[in-house]
Amino acid sequence: MYLRTIKRKNKDGSVVEYVQLANNVWNKDKGFAQAQVIHSFGRSDQLDVEALKRLIKSASRFLDPQDAIRLERQSSDLKFISSRPAGGAHLLKGLWQRLNIDDCLKKALDQRSFTAPVADALFAMVANRALAPSSKLAIEQWAAEQVYLGDHPALQVQHFYRAMDFLLEHGEAIQKEVFWSTANLLNLTVDLIFFDTTNTYFEIDEPGPSDLKAYGKSKQRRDDLPQVTIGLAVTREGIPVRCWVLPGNQHDSQCVDQVQKDLNSWNLGRVVWVMDRGMSSEENQRILQRGCGQYILGEKLSGNHLNEAALATPGRFKVVSDNLHIKEVFAGEGTGRRRYVIAYNPQQAELDRINREQILERLSCELEVLNRKNKTKAQCKLMLHRSMGRYVKELKSGKLKIDKAKVAQDEKLDGKYLLSTSDQHLSAEDIALGYKQLLEVEQAFRTLKSTLCLRPVYHSKDDRIRSHVLICWLALLLIRIAEVETEQTWPRIRRQMQQLNLIEFFDNNGRILQHTELTANQRNILNKLKIKPPKRVLKVDLAS
Repeated sequence: MYLRTIKRKNKDGSVVEYVQLANNVWNKDKGFAQAQVIHSFGRSDQLDVEALKRLIKSASRFLDPQDAIRLERQSSDLKFISSRPAGGAHLLKGLWQRLNIDDCLKKALDQRSFTAPVADALFAMVANRALAPSSKLAIEQWAAEQVYLGDHPALQVQHFYRAMDFLLEHGEAIQKEVFWSTANLLNLTVDLIFFDTTNTYFEIDEPGPSDLKAYGKSKQRRDDLPQVTIGLAVTREGIPVRCWVLPGNQHDSQCVDQVQKDLNSWNLGRVVWVMDRGMSSEENQRILQRGCGQYILGEKLSGNHLNEAALATPGRFKVVSDNLHIKEVFAGEGTGRRRYVIAYNPQQAELDRINREQILERLSCELEVLNRKNKTKAQCKLMLHRSMGRYVKELKSGKLKIDKAKVAQDEKLDGKYLLSTSDQHLSAEDIALGYKQLLEVEQAFRTLKSTLCLRPVYHSKDDRIRSHVLICWLALLLIRIAEVETEQTWPRIRRQMQQLNLIEFFDNNGRILQHTELTANQRNILNKLKIKPPKRVLKVDLAS
């Protein structure tokens, strides 16, 4: 059987073509085969294409899948050229446009006469951080061969560096515009601002002339390497508000003045700052209350007479949940009177007890050996040990013993943390729960360092380091919005979306760019993010 066409000439001279399904039948009388029409599909200009598709699909059921593909290729001479992941970039581009980041960049670019594709280069660097972090030099090949980022000119390394310089020059305005666009679009609650710092180090011999790179107390315990400090402010939803790049030898408490001034100029309204105990100095408390601001600060459990007085205040704890009991107390007199909330976690208290018992058991064994052999260097090393040293007491004879008073003191603090606040309207429960959300900043830092690979930093100039952090901040903004709205982790979202590929192939009709079919998970992710699915057939270049 086969499809054939016949033509018929009308009286007016027009020619009409008909499509028929025919079969050759041997005619014994005439001694040759004749065509026998099995079915007529009608005129070719009025052909029911869907009926033909259904017929082909029905017939294909009786073929081996490999034979069906082979026949299709023979009929169309199909040649597959390449296949590149496109789903992750499509998602990021959709969020990029939804947050009006492209408009923010366009406003700044309109003031300059760039011939380089700066906006495309910036998006390529942000997408690379979120999808496959690499150096700026490697992004050139990645964007050209390993991913489909959209229809844009070929990007070169020089475009990336020009884009980084542009981003740094307009970094303040872009961060502000992008944040307010995000806040209005997602109806963000900006009553609590969580702030914390981390640092990243450079594996070089000497920092050289730099206002940023310096030797300081490293949170990665690499005090032997120069570093920079990175500050990050996020909302209670975990959306990054703004980032700062600070000198590596600057103490955390010294950055509070700059951070407060920078965000105060954005006119956020009533803001309660939530910070960890490294920033709880009296000077910082005054700074944070400028411009009608308030604070919730983690406090050290010892070393401050007001804090110790608050912890010693009697009273019952109120049970908020299984892992959170709270007690509100006041300490100080007159203008120095401060409001505190003592939080207690029974589960953490049990962990603290077990951990201390293990330390003391190990310490007893160490002391027994050292006191018998009187090894001076080893004794000094033990007294300076990070976990065991605080429980060691030296006697007049030079021997060491366990400081039972210190052990008893620590037992009283098991599972507790102390908070102070200047806000008299927040309930004690809201204060404790608000402080627990400070974990959102720590989660953001983990994402920066692991998922987005903030380090290693391949730049040595201060300006390029600042720009690199800004690019990471933009990538963090996009993936945190994706996580919040889909309620999935970014690695899971990325894995699902990167299975959506753009396929390039040639057939008799020309070159075709076509996306693979969306899976149910991919369609669900895009729907939750309010992003339109990509076109099934992206582009067709007909053969001449």
